[in-house]
Amino acid sequence: MANRFFNKTEDVVSEAIEGLVASHPHLLLLDGFPQVKVVFDGTADKSKVALISGGGSGHEPAHAGYVGKGMLTAAVAGDVFASPPTEAVLAAIRAVTHAPGVLLIVKNYTGDRLNFGLAVEQARTEGYKVEMIVVGDDCALPHSRITGRRGIAGTVFVHKVAGAAAAAGHDLSAVLAAAESAAQSVGSMGVATSVCTLPGAQPTDPPRIGPGEMELGLGIHGEPGASKGPLLPVDAIVLQVLERIISTETGYLSVQPGDRVALLVNSLGSTTPLELSIVARAALTQLKGTFKLAVARVFVGSFMTSLNMAGFSLSLLLLDDARTAALDAPTQAPAWPAPQGELALHKAPVPLPRSCEDGEGSGRPQALTPFGKVMERALLAVCDALIAAAPKLDDLDSRIGDGDCGSTLRSGAEAVKAAVGTSLPLNHAGATLRGLAKTLRVMGGTSGALYNIGLTAAAGELLKQDASGAAAAAAGEGGPSATKWGNALEAAVTALLRYSGAAEGDRTMLDALIPAQQHFTRALQQGHNAAAALDTAAAAAQEGAERTRGMAASAGRSSYVPEAVLKDVPDPGACAVAAWMGALAAVVPR
Repeated sequence: MANRFFNKTEDVVSEAIEGLVASHPHLLLLDGFPQVKVVFDGTADKSKVALISGGGSGHEPAHAGYVGKGMLTAAVAGDVFASPPTEAVLAAIRAVTHAPGVLLIVKNYTGDRLNFGLAVEQARTEGYKVEMIVVGDDCALPHSRITGRRGIAGTVFVHKVAGAAAAAGHDLSAVLAAAESAAQSVGSMGVATSVCTLPGAQPTDPPRIGPGEMELGLGIHGEPGASKGPLLPVDAIVLQVLERIISTETGYLSVQPGDRVALLVNSLGSTTPLELSIVARAALTQLKGTFKLAVARVFVGSFMTSLNMAGFSLSLLLLDDARTAALDAPTQAPAWPAPQGELALHKAPVPLPRSCEDGEGSGRPQALTPFGKVMERALLAVCDALIAAAPKLDDLDSRIGDGDCGSTLRSGAEAVKAAVGTSLPLNHAGATLRGLAKTLRVMGGTSGALYNIGLTAAAGELLKQDASGAAAAAAGEGGPSATKWGNALEAAVTALLRYSGAAEGDRTMLDALIPAQQHFTRALQQGHNAAAALDTAAAAAQEGAERTRGMAASAGRSSYVPEAVLKDVPDPGACAVAAWMGALAAVVPR
């Protein structure tokens, strides 16, 4: 299972996307991102509403396979199982959005919601007409107030329905209404006999799903499912899946005998066409016979996979005349086969649309003030701490998720280290934090969005200084006071609480950051200097991270993981906060 076909692990996403673009005449690649790829339809009608979707790679043919007339206008691909950064989503909006506006279709995962949502807010400030819909069609797990249901293969139905509405010339409000109606009328659930293996990695030993076992309701990133048990015959498995999707107890997809539905039988990666046909036979037989439904449309194949996972998912879409016509409408998207034209010998990448931030900042100063030198030492210490902690954080994350928390933070730390030497205006605190936020947009995933939001809010607080305060900082008079740093940290926490939907006690990075902020502020109020206050804050962060061990998760990807799995594992995001807070406290002048 570990033997796979690729050149270098770090190139799998970019080379796969480049191959797809080279194989289809209507697809173009937006240049400017070394690890993140934006694919768009170069022949799209600018008089029609544009559609954008995307997310982590590893789910092919989603999402780039659905770019073309009648479906998506653009797709944004992040690294494997990592949400693309906000900057890439914003670039896609700028590239394809015209007067009719754009709709973003997002699967319900925290990183995708945050990064796509932040891009929507930024695009609106630039004058773009933008709407966003979040799809959560997974019927395997109970509904969570904060996180909701995961978005899985049924999202493809939403792409098709919305794409048909846009192609028909409907306005943005009508396209949004069609997408929302489809999202509320679809339910999905998956089952697997083995989890996926990341490119270049070895399968876990022993495997989470052993020989003769199956897992019901696992996520498309390999998250543990709703239940595990002995492998049953296909007819029995399909019956369990359909009963869960149609269950009156869950109240998710309400159907009545005689209703017309569309069925999507989806391979999760390594399930063969032979097996999928057996699954389709069982589903069609039971839907018609046991559940007395009229199956009007059937789609069988690979629509939203999970790398090499051995499994399948079933999705049901309740049909009316409009949704039936939408499924039948023509599309040029590669994953829904259509005749192709002549391939061009060469297609040059399209230049990246100009950002409203281009030209901002003056880069690293020629000479650092005393404050600038402290800022440089502090940033490098924080980066080194995160890089050193990456293996431990990945190990913790692998027990509850996809194992990339440390690697994601390490990529961000390495980008910041490079920026320290080249582009950050270290003599000015607010501008430096704003530059850090911009640098971390390449990080992607939930961590990238959270740190970007926190740093942006902290920078905004520091930039509220009057002109004389900014001039004093630039002149080397010590930078912002400890109180102003405390206000900036409080602003960061407030923004994270607002946009993440999480709170202290939900088993996230906030369980370390909130106590650190509170102890820092309290220490200053008690008359301690900045160094002593930071020592107190670092200790509070460490204690907060440790308290997440065994804490039930209410937000983030851990909320999908059974509590028994979380019992002995502290939250890796909180541990990362403790690591960089400790490094920061160690280098601040005494």
